[in-house]
Amino acid sequence: QGRMWAYPVGFTVLPHVGGFFGWFINQKEIPVWYEKLKKPAWCPPRKMFPVAWTVLYTGMGYASYLVWNDLGGCSSKAIVPLGLYGAQLALNWAWPPLFFGAHNLKMALIDILCLDGLAIGTVCSWYRINKTAALLMVPYLGWLAMATCLTIRIWRDNPEKKPGKSE
Repeated sequence: QGRMWAYPVGFTVLPHVGGFFGWFINQKEIPVWYEKLKKPAWCPPRKMFPVAWTVLYTGMGYASYLVWNDLGGCSSKAIVPLGLYGAQLALNWAWPPLFFGAHNLKMALIDILCLDGLAIGTVCSWYRINKTAALLMVPYLGWLAMATCLTIRIWRDNPEKKPGKSE
């Protein structure tokens, strides 16, 4: 009973682990490569991203704890709702290495489109279990919508250069 705080803290911190790792391994590419990309005027300023992701990861992490707790931990009832969450989190963590690390805009776009579907599925499955948890995911869905539109625009406006072709 004395360590009951460990579960909400652990679930809340978990999304930050992959997010921090993604930032850490790709941070050098941001000023070198990302700044040179053509981006739409509505692209958020670079300084806004870490603040937004800190808030979003905290909300989704705590929401996952609420669902896990309401379902009695790792029960058979938790497989689908927490499986969807885990899958969308894995795609979330995969996006920065694809985009910033590999500079593969097409794969990053495919990743985020799949992520969108899994995130929506997560929220829909959670709504029946814990409405607060589902509502905590709404800002994330909003940010993903913007990030998806931004990824589409960057992919469209920065065509991949073919190796060996001169311009």
